[in-house]
Amino acid sequence: MNQRANYLNEVGMLNNVPRSGFAFLGAGTQSVAEHTFRMIHVAFLLARMTNEPIDEARLLRLVLFHDLPEARTGDHNYVNRKYVTEDLEQLLADGAREWPHGEEIVAAIREFEAGQTPEARLAKDADQLELLLMLKQQADLGKPNVEEWITPLLARLKTDAGKRLAEEILATRWDAWWFSNKRDPHWVEGKKRA
Repeated sequence: MNQRANYLNEVGMLNNVPRSGFAFLGAGTQSVAEHTFRMIHVAFLLARMTNEPIDEARLLRLVLFHDLPEARTGDHNYVNRKYVTEDLEQLLADGAREWPHGEEIVAAIREFEAGQTPEARLAKDADQLELLLMLKQQADLGKPNVEEWITPLLARLKTDAGKRLAEEILATRWDAWWFSNKRDPHWVEGKKRA
């Protein structure tokens, strides 16, 4: 009877789960929910950049659910994963029982983790590209050592669309959308044009 409400409260926990890798970078903060939100937008773009037939709804479901387990486990970065063992099988068995439409959610998580379908490969690239956006911001703000993070990230990209979008991200200053037209009188006068 409370399954849907419990599920939505569990999803809400992702707002409070910090992405742990930024502690090692020494700058930046982000919740798992914030990561997932922008990742959905990355996947939306990747779906339109690929030449493969893509089931976009399926791709977006993979992204939507991929980090749901972190509401129960927390976020484990690459260093943590070397030492911490998660019981993903137990978590997914519990989730299949406890989440509304649990089998469907578990299937999406498994597909994402396996990375074998075109949608899963794009979803995994979207995961990496969302991190790349955060790293590019930190690099543009002068954070040292970011390149050491970017090099292995680029090696993890699997799709041509993901690699092309990574090139675009790296060639674009993180705040270019904000300062795209510095000659606009608005930047001098600070008010809306008539």
